[in-house]
Amino acid sequence: MSLSVAVQMDHIARINIRGDSTFALMLEGQRRGHKLYHYTPDRLSLNDGRVEAAIEAVTVRDVPGDHFSLGEAERTDLSTMDVVFLRQDPPFDMGYITTTHLLERIHPKTLVVNDPAEVRNAPEKIFVTEYPKLMPPTLISRDADEIRRFRQEHGDIIIKPLFGNGGAGVFRLSEGDQNLASLLEIFSAAYRGEPYVVQRYLPAVRAGDKRIILVDGVAVGAINRVPADGESRSNMHVGGRPEPIELTRRDREICEAIGPDLKKRGFVFVGIDVIGDYLTEINVTSPTGIREVKRFGGADIASLVWDAVESKR
Repeated sequence: MSLSVAVQMDHIARINIRGDSTFALMLEGQRRGHKLYHYTPDRLSLNDGRVEAAIEAVTVRDVPGDHFSLGEAERTDLSTMDVVFLRQDPPFDMGYITTTHLLERIHPKTLVVNDPAEVRNAPEKIFVTEYPKLMPPTLISRDADEIRRFRQEHGDIIIKPLFGNGGAGVFRLSEGDQNLASLLEIFSAAYRGEPYVVQRYLPAVRAGDKRIILVDGVAVGAINRVPADGESRSNMHVGGRPEPIELTRRDREICEAIGPDLKKRGFVFVGIDVIGDYLTEINVTSPTGIREVKRFGGADIASLVWDAVESKR
């Protein structure tokens, strides 16, 4: 079975192929004989009811510095594709939301992975709050008085932008730190109208922030991300160190609790973050971790994602 597959992503020239999950998916799709096309979100249009994009045939190679070739751009009705992968990185802003509205018009006749309407309705740091028993104490607010009350109750806290990604804008305020007022002033200016996420700090993060990948609601692999010295953030974008790790019984409990909901909502490929015993995020936009899991001897998750996609086509 050969499928026509369009990948909506940040431009392929700018990705780091060593750790890029979209690239891993493209390599596996190409290996299976699928015809791949590349386009960036700014090339997406709604034209007289047709969802179109200027797509380029793409060939990929696992060679740093020489990892792709592109054909000529051709304006194409995306409903003629078998599959569209929605894979550009956040921020989850109005531009991102608009792409979900457009791609929703062709799904499920053209399979969009992940389901664009469900992606729109599941902002990652809000979606996770549907499982409060699995989470650490969490406040979503920009009300300074509420944030102060939360900090007074829990002492050591993390504060981060609601729609951020990659560890950007994440701050730890330990008990006694006197910078909360100044930090709230900065957040108020930088994130106008947008609430913030405030969570009780979890000391277990020093042992790592686990990324667990689920395919069609089933846990298939994990990688641990250990913060660098002097950092409270474990994201690999900011120096976190990946290392292999096995799923614990608690990890499996979390996955079994949320997995059926993920599958029901059309989330084929999801990455969740677990610190200690707590679920902290559910990533459905462009989750990462495929290459790191395989590099450390874990499952070939790109192959499992394609198995799921092909079964739906």
